[in-house]
Amino acid sequence: MTKSGVRKEGIKGTLTGWLYLAPALAFLIFFMVYPLIDVFIYSFEEGYNSASQTYFGIGGYNYSYVLRDPYFLQAVKNTFILVIFTVPISTVLSLLIALALNSIDKLRKLFQTVYFLPYVTNTLAVGLVFMILFRKTPYTDGLINLLIKAFGMSPVDFIEGPYWAKMLVLCIYVIWIVMPFKILILTSALASVNPVYYKAARIDGTSKPRIFFRITLPMISPMIFYLVITGFIGAFKAYSDAVAIFGVDLNASGMNTMVGYVYDMLYGDGGGYPSYASAAAIILFAIVLTITVINLIVSRKTSAKG
Repeated sequence: MTKSGVRKEGIKGTLTGWLYLAPALAFLIFFMVYPLIDVFIYSFEEGYNSASQTYFGIGGYNYSYVLRDPYFLQAVKNTFILVIFTVPISTVLSLLIALALNSIDKLRKLFQTVYFLPYVTNTLAVGLVFMILFRKTPYTDGLINLLIKAFGMSPVDFIEGPYWAKMLVLCIYVIWIVMPFKILILTSALASVNPVYYKAARIDGTSKPRIFFRITLPMISPMIFYLVITGFIGAFKAYSDAVAIFGVDLNASGMNTMVGYVYDMLYGDGGGYPSYASAAAIILFAIVLTITVINLIVSRKTSAKG
């Protein structure tokens, strides 16, 4: 075949590839790229009126207002606490449970199903169960407080009490919700490790901790980094988790999140401010993008060293 024929075949193949990609690209542009650009524009329109579609100026006032709003600052604080505590704890616990499941032969599928059940259970239903377990009422102190009193300590109202107690419940709830998916991914990752490496290590008399840190952990590190990155993104987008436990008025309970703040600015009782909501959404996007890039850089450097 001549060079021109090869070139024509290459162009034809490229056009065919773009043709296959066109529906996905159109969906991506229409539902993700365009809304992001639109939100970015809204965030600079000062005094935007959604009814008349008008605004009186362009500038950074919306960002200034949001960054000085105590409700937003509280939401940022809550979100970062969730991220800092739930992501590493849930990942480590999931890894330990996955290792335990991988080490047993009998009833492994049954245990995997049991651990995966919370992931397919309705979020609000799980939140209601947590509320019953932790809530202190005039009629009962709740199951958790009964256990606390059994150890000689005073009961705590985890739902309407001090901030640390409410945040503790929310963190436990988020960890409980995200762990099943991580366990499933890590169990699959452990099953994909070539058993030849383990056999060679046993022949050399390598200890189990050394096998884990020298073989298992490096082999499944891509999945761990994937779970960490998606965990950060998921924790920053947390909203329904808090609503499931503390109700829709999260500002009153001091348990709002950044996504909850955006929703309140749009549709809440004091809503109707799309410009403020857009500014808060762009700030959230910038934070998530920055952390994701940092995680990717660390992941690549770690893989390169390995």
